[in-house]
This record gives sequence, structure tokens and C-alpha cells, in this order.
Amino acid sequence: MTRRTARTAGTAGGRSTAAVRAARRPELRLPPLTSYEEGGLEPDGDYDALDFRETDLSGQDGAGARFMDCALTGCALDEASLRAARLLDTRLTGVRGVGTNLAEATLRDVELLDARLGGTQLHGAVLERVLIRGGKIDYLNLRRARLKDVVFESCVLVEPDFGGARLERVEFVDCALKQADLSAATLTDVDLRGAAPLDLSRGVDRLSGAVISPTQLLDLAPVLAAELGVRVVGQG
Repeated sequence: MTRRTARTAGTAGGRSTAAVRAARRPELRLPPLTSYEEGGLEPDGDYDALDFRETDLSGQDGAGARFMDCALTGCALDEASLRAARLLDTRLTGVRGVGTNLAEATLRDVELLDARLGGTQLHGAVLERVLIRGGKIDYLNLRRARLKDVVFESCVLVEPDFGGARLERVEFVDCALKQADLSAATLTDVDLRGAAPLDLSRGVDRLSGAVISPTQLLDLAPVLAAELGVRVVGQG
């Protein structure tokens, strides 16, 4: 059934958006997995149908590696280098770490569940059919990334940076979005109605292509007024 939405702030040409296309979620069906017992990662390594359980990958260099049909559960990822890695049909549950480098990585059909991450680098990355559910991610760097069919659900995002990113069919469901930066971002079918709070530090002018709720519009009114140069002064 088509979902009706309120008029969106900043919609091109003043048109209202009658519907927003829902994101397609990943549908993971992992095969029987083999426990990973080989120690550290290797650059450009191939990891197929492996179960990484409580593995300490801190400081490991897996740049350019490919993870296919894998499960990472309770792993430490502090300062792990996974630049340009490919995570395909993979589930990460309860991973934790600060400074994980996934710049220019590809995440396709991936579930990231109950993560506790800080300063994760995903700039220039490609995310397609990705579910990020639960947990808390601080200072997520998604500058110039491409997100298509991505769902943020029941998670807390503190100061995420979407600067220059392209978001298409992205949903925020029961999420806290705090001090988000949307500067120079391009939004298409982005559903922000489930973000509470919806707190933007920059880029309110980039909301064209997003849908928000009437309550969120009222909450954003001071920021929108400032962006438009409107002074709001009470009579008296």
C-alpha cells in the first residue's frame, strides 16, 4: 500500500512528495560456517563461509580483502585496516572498536547488528542493501559515500558525517540522529520520519528528496529559518 507523506521541506519546485520508495533490506541465508582459526588478516585475503567468533582483529591489515558469506560475532576491530575491502552477504554482530578503517569499501547484503563503534571511516564507500540495527556509532564518516537501500534501525548515530554523500532509498527507523552533517549531500527517497531526535548540524538545505514528519518540521523550524535568513521576533 502506498504510504502518504506530508509536504517535504525544501522539495524542488515546491512539489509535495506523495510517496517514498522503501529500502530493500538484505536477505541473508548464511551457509554452514567454518570457524576461523588462522590468526591475523592478510591484505587482499579471501575469506569465504567463515565464522569469526570473539576474534581480536585490532590493528590487523585486511585492506582489499573479500569477506563472502561470513559471520563476525563479538569481534574487536580497533584500528583495523579494511580499506577497499568487500563485505558480501555477511553479518556482523556485536562488533566493537575505535578507528576502524573501511574507506572505499563495498558492503553489499550486509547486516551490522548491535555494534559499538567510534570514528569508523567509511568515506568513499559503497553500501547497498545494508541493515544497521541496534547499538551506537559515534563519529561515523560517510563523506562522499554512496548508500542505496540502507536501513538504520533502533540505533544511535552521534555526529555522523554524510557530507557529499549520495543517499537513495535510505530509511531511519526508531533512530537517534544527533548532530548529523548533510552538507553537499544528495538525497533521493530518504525517509527521516523515524529519526527522533532529528538533529542536523549542517546541510538542512539538502533535505530536498527526503520526507519528514510534521513534528520534525516544527523541530527544524529554527534551523530552517536561520538557513533562509528569516528573523523570528515576537510581538510586544
